[in-house]
Amino acid sequence: MADKHLYDVDLKWEHGRIGVLSSDKLDDQIEVATPPEFPGGVEGIWSPEHLFISSISSCFMTTFAAIAEYSKLDYDSLDVKSTGVMAKVDGRYVMKEVYLKPNLVITDEKARDKAYRILEKAEEACLISRSVKTEIILEPKVTIVVLN
Repeated sequence: MADKHLYDVDLKWEHGRIGVLSSDKLDDQIEVATPPEFPGGVEGIWSPEHLFISSISSCFMTTFAAIAEYSKLDYDSLDVKSTGVMAKVDGRYVMKEVYLKPNLVITDEKARDKAYRILEKAEEACLISRSVKTEIILEPKVTIVVLN
């Protein structure tokens, strides 16, 4: 694996507080805007705050998938609810905390402890989480579904 990777993103301002993100390497574009909680904010459009939380959540998921595969953990599904807490710190807004609430579904009761360990390892190994100063709070849940 190379020591350095590049990820190009282009942003084009459309009007007001709305722009469009794109990349030559990706098919989809994402419309972005100021969130409605701020003056001039726009409802119903992804905000930088949503994208910030999404980058942490999706990095957690992809890191988990890689570690689970390497560790030979079979799982049926993984859903991750994420909440970012923006608050004023020293008079400035910051993304103070991000709560990651993964719900992992497995069928083997004996793998429960292993599943929790891998969820914790994924949070620790996620390169986006390691790159931000925001506190990441992991609240994992492992659900056992018995197949008949």
